[in-house]
Amino acid sequence: MASRRMAHDVAIVAMGCTPFRDHWHCSAGDLLVDAVQECVGSLPGVTLDDIDAFWVGTQGSGLSGQTLARPLRLVGKPVTRVENYCATGSESLRNAAFAVASGAYDMVMATGVEKLKDSSYSGLAAVYPPADGTDVDWTAPAGFSLLAPAYQQTYGVSARDMRSALTKVAVKNHANGALNERAQFRKAVSADTVEKSPRVAGQLGVLDCSGVSDGAAAAILVRAEDAYRYTDKPVFLRGMGFVAGSGSGLATDGYDFTTFPEVVEAARQAYDQAGVTDPASEISLAEVHDCFTPTEVVLMEDLGFSERGKAWRDVLDGRYDLGSALPVNTDGGLKSFGHPIGATGLRMVFECFTQLRGEAGARQVPDARLALAQNLGGQPGSCVAFVAVLGSRR
Repeated sequence: MASRRMAHDVAIVAMGCTPFRDHWHCSAGDLLVDAVQECVGSLPGVTLDDIDAFWVGTQGSGLSGQTLARPLRLVGKPVTRVENYCATGSESLRNAAFAVASGAYDMVMATGVEKLKDSSYSGLAAVYPPADGTDVDWTAPAGFSLLAPAYQQTYGVSARDMRSALTKVAVKNHANGALNERAQFRKAVSADTVEKSPRVAGQLGVLDCSGVSDGAAAAILVRAEDAYRYTDKPVFLRGMGFVAGSGSGLATDGYDFTTFPEVVEAARQAYDQAGVTDPASEISLAEVHDCFTPTEVVLMEDLGFSERGKAWRDVLDGRYDLGSALPVNTDGGLKSFGHPIGATGLRMVFECFTQLRGEAGARQVPDARLALAQNLGGQPGSCVAFVAVLGSRR
């Protein structure tokens, strides 16, 4: 399948990101204004008038491009609203990047937002259209909880070792989040606390699951050849892949819940475009979709960071800790930020952007050159997946 480099290389020259938490006093529009103001405010001399087109990603916090146009008081600008499950923020970035690469626009903005805390429902309150009755009716924790026992059975991992690996993911990401002022949960947790947290589904306890939060993020993109007109530290989009699964994993007997095939293919596309042949050694840091702790374990293999059946061991050995050869979720991930659907994918890119510019403070990865952002939505066996490789050099 063809997945070619874009006609023009693309650079991110500015980003903004609100804290992710309970924003009871803010609307979705307020959060978008905050993220956009931080983004635009970091580029001297640039105003909203200089931006040719806008994208806004949200699952349920607004309809049409007016979700962004109204709070920003945009006049005469094209604004497109996009949605793609939990990869909605990534979809906003992807479409904005294509618009610049095509030559249609010189400067564009990608935004994402979600307000999940203003209802009586704690979680994702999406309303799905009628289907043919064959959809699996389960909660997200229930679906993703199947990854752990499937992985154990396939690779002969003991229950104790698997539990220790899941616990290590939670402990690691919360420790990273404690260093990040934008994170919702800024307290490190012990292994004992994780393992004694109330059960939600299968082996998953409360601290194996991402939280519920509000947030927004924004990015300004231009063609790579124009990037240094705006900043001396642009971040270049080196490769990008996106796959929408057919759902066949839940419709046949062949799917074993130890992989996300959509992620594998999206990563292949991104790596091919970026010229990455050994991601385990070439990627400096990665932001991945740790919606649940077993998801991160499986993703380490799907992204080529660990050999099949070995990720649990690499996690326990500290391969993905801050200060290691390949730190994962340096900002705290979904575990520390929660998951406002439309903003998460851009929040991941924001951390890559911050790290590649050397601005991450106490969690800074030394000499970071290539970063990966991986975002997925849906459920095991039927998901959408986005992977981007970003670099500090063109």
